Amino acid sequence: MTIAYQLDTAGAAFRRTEIERRPLGPRDVHLDLQFCGICHSDLVAASNKLGGGMYPMVPGHEMVGIVTEVGADVEGVSVGDAVGVGCIADSCRVCKSCSAGDEHYCDTGFTLSFNSKDREGRVNYGGYASDYVVDYDYIVPIPQGADLARMAPLLCGGITVYTPLKRFGVGPGTTLCVLGVGGLGHLAIQFASAMGARVIVASRSAAKRADATRLGAEVALDPDSAALQDWMGQCDLILDTISNAHDLNRWFPLLRRGGKLCLLGVPTEDLSVFPALIVFGDRSLEGSLIGGISDTRDMIQFAHEHGVGAEIELIQPDDIEAAWHRLHAGDVQYRFVIDLRSLGDG
Repeated sequence: MTIAYQLDTAGAAFRRTEIERRPLGPRDVHLDLQFCGICHSDLVAASNKLGGGMYPMVPGHEMVGIVTEVGADVEGVSVGDAVGVGCIADSCRVCKSCSAGDEHYCDTGFTLSFNSKDREGRVNYGGYASDYVVDYDYIVPIPQGADLARMAPLLCGGITVYTPLKRFGVGPGTTLCVLGVGGLGHLAIQFASAMGARVIVASRSAAKRADATRLGAEVALDPDSAALQDWMGQCDLILDTISNAHDLNRWFPLLRRGGKLCLLGVPTEDLSVFPALIVFGDRSLEGSLIGGISDTRDMIQFAHEHGVGAEIELIQPDDIEAAWHRLHAGDVQYRFVIDLRSLGDG
């Protein structure tokens, strides 16, 4: 049996319990989980604000573990390997999106690593647990020598920012503006800087502006200061990582002609857009959702080679409830990661 931290209903407190994983299939690997990040989307799923909540629920989709068993048909994976599992646990594999390496846009809907059902109709329980079972096509190798705890949040937060940076060709000669220095924003700064882009950041927090500079931003601005005017029309891309309601219209003027504002945060409230700000600047409003397995593997390798990693607060499993309350209040710098190494001991 698997030891896990479970929510019985939306809004319930966590309780430690035992769950049953699916039997190891011929294509499956069994992981002894070491670390699991706590993502804001865990809170969104658990609250059931967007619907589709499956209870009881074990959240967690930023898992890093050690392979302890492999199925008969598994190739290229050995017992003892460090691997990660992100948001995607399965997909149809044959649709246009899957064939293009974009399993997260699977035409029939990909299987989430938690709060989702597998092909046999069993509910997937996530990574706030001692172990996990997944098809080997959906694991992400972790490079030898990597800090596993700092790698864990990259499996969702990291790929969420990496995908649009890659998609829009961010690199030398690109000016990027990052809105918000949080779980996503602090990773976007690091990745874009490593890619050679000029990075500016907008944050109302003086402490976060200082962190942004430390992490690689050239300029960190208070969005309510007059200095913001100096950047009007200067940016090729804006990554909007803000997860609560905010005014999009104030940011479009920062874009050059043809520039793009890409939403990464997922506010549960409606956001309004003044069309003239898009039409008269030949600008566009984009959105991006995590990334496929191939890109996630590339992202992890890039992160390791360039020293990119999450800034984390490492917590013990019994501290999950308190961490969730702090995350609701925005009180984390910048990602919580659960240390699961002793959980399987009972």
